[in-house]
Amino acid sequence: MDYALRAAAELAAAGGPRTLDQLAAAQEIPAKYLESILGEMRRGGILRSQRGPDGGYRLGRPAEDISIADIIRVLDGELANVRGSRPENLEYTGAAVPLQQVWIALRASERSILEQVTLANIASANMPQAVADLIASPAAWL
Repeated sequence: MDYALRAAAELAAAGGPRTLDQLAAAQEIPAKYLESILGEMRRGGILRSQRGPDGGYRLGRPAEDISIADIIRVLDGELANVRGSRPENLEYTGAAVPLQQVWIALRASERSILEQVTLANIASANMPQAVADLIASPAAWL
């Protein structure tokens, strides 16, 4: 996931097409891993690609319209699954029943941040206030 987000951020900052080798070098990502990731992102509509001398990868839509959550969903599916299942579909018994609420709250919290942060935010290093508030506490960094 990290490689995908780094490559997407690089494309957002570049403003134009970049080749696989350019992206790999800029983010120090092994090209052999990046190629399949970029292919998945292209199939998911996050990226477009073009062959030829002016070719390469570019964002499939404006950076401000692509959230981190969009990229995660393309590569990994729904956010905050528990053992591959949606938390509301799991059954808990006994004292563990409240865990379902914890997983649902975690997913809602995660979504809140991931839906707000776009590639444009990352490329400009201008995070939404919700992110700034969360990382302001030294405990966030531990």
